[in-house]
Amino acid sequence: MDPYDLILEDLTEKTSKTVQHLRDQLSSIRTGRASPALVDTMRADYYGSPTPLNQIAHISVPEPRQLMIKPFDASPDVIKEIEKAIQKSDLGLNPQSDGKTLRLNMPPLSGEQRQKLVAKVKDLVEQNRVALRNERRDANKHADQMKKDGDLTEDQCKKAHDLIDKELKAVEVKLDEALKAKSKEILED
Repeated sequence: MDPYDLILEDLTEKTSKTVQHLRDQLSSIRTGRASPALVDTMRADYYGSPTPLNQIAHISVPEPRQLMIKPFDASPDVIKEIEKAIQKSDLGLNPQSDGKTLRLNMPPLSGEQRQKLVAKVKDLVEQNRVALRNERRDANKHADQMKKDGDLTEDQCKKAHDLIDKELKAVEVKLDEALKAKSKEILED
């Protein structure tokens, strides 16, 4: 095992977490279609504790532009709290309640709304690129410190820097793919 494998292992773990974080962020951005991911992690006050909706209700898609939220505990208080959480979110949706379930109808997005959402996606991807650059900087500093401490030779340090750059380029491709996929999904009708 090469001495810089530890650096690369740590970098790979951090970059995969960054990519997963971006995917989670993108899944909560509204498109023209209904998706349970839009409200999965939204938190509602459940008996005094903020709890993700997917832990207190079954979320389904009965129609392409509709979400149905059926709380496991159908008490009026729980339904009201879920309603409040949805109304406070930035989705711009107004839930319709029949006393036991909530329905969210997704109105079609206008061209202007779609462009704003694509800009938001680009901004999120850029924020994650900055996080990746910071992770690269930290990995390079670690390699330089190992060289300074005598754990790496000059050539090994250069190779570590090259491998770090190669790893980051591969991860940036994943970010670009996520950006293209989400932008396409938003712009589709």
